[in-house]
Amino acid sequence: MDMTGKTVMITGASRGIGAAAAREFAANAANVALLARSQDAITELQGDIGDKAIAIPCNVARYAEMSAAVETTLQAFGSLDVLINNAGVVEPISHLADADPDAWGQVIDINLKGVFNGIHAALPALRASGRGSILNISSGAAHGPVEAWSHYCASKAAVNMLNRCVDKEERANGIRAIGLSPGTVATEMQREIKASGINPVSQLAWEDHIPAEWPAKCLVWMCSPDADAYIGDEISLRDESIRKAVGLI
Repeated sequence: MDMTGKTVMITGASRGIGAAAAREFAANAANVALLARSQDAITELQGDIGDKAIAIPCNVARYAEMSAAVETTLQAFGSLDVLINNAGVVEPISHLADADPDAWGQVIDINLKGVFNGIHAALPALRASGRGSILNISSGAAHGPVEAWSHYCASKAAVNMLNRCVDKEERANGIRAIGLSPGTVATEMQREIKASGINPVSQLAWEDHIPAEWPAKCLVWMCSPDADAYIGDEISLRDESIRKAVGLI
C-alpha cells in the first residue's frame, strides 16, 4: 500500500512488532513517529530509517508525555493519519495470590491506560485527517484466561472493548478503529514468557512463533480499504484467510 504523505505514530517502537511496523510503514513511504521509553533504541531505529522517522521518548502511561508526542509529530510532519497502540508488557508474570499489587497495576497502566492516553491525545489530529485509523494490538488473551497472566488478560480484554467504544463514538467522524490479535510472535516478550515456565504458552518452541514482520505487514494492510469490513472489530492473524489477504501465504 502506498502511504506517501501519511504519518503513522507507533507506540512501543523500540523492538518487536513496533520496530518491524516502523520499518514496514517507512518502506511503504509513510512518515513514522517512533515512541518508546528506550531512547537509545528508537534513536538507532530512526537512524536506520532516515528522514521519514522521528524518535520521541515517551512513557505511554503518562498522558502529558503522550500528548506532547502528538504535538511533536504534528510539528514534524504536519498531520497524523494512523495511531498504532502497540506498547505492552506481560512482566511480572505471577499468580494472583502472589502478585505485587503495584506491579500488577503498572501493567494495567501501560497496556490499558496507555492505549486510552494515545487515543485521547491523537483523536483531534486523526479527525482532521478525515479518514484516520486507530489500530490496537490485541491478543488471544483478551478472550480467554491464561494462568499467571491476570493483568495481561484483563488489560487486553479491556482494550478490545475500548476499540469497540472508539468505533461507536468516532466512526461518524471518519475514524477507523480495528484491533489485531497477532498470535504468538517471536519477540522479547516471548523470551520472558518462556523464562517463566508457567502455562502452556511458555512451553512452545521458538519456531512455533511467527516473525514480527508478519503483524507489521498486516498493520499496513489494515490501513487499506480492504480491511474496512473489520472496522470496530478485531482481526486474528491466526486466520488463514487474513494471512492470504495480507500476502503471507
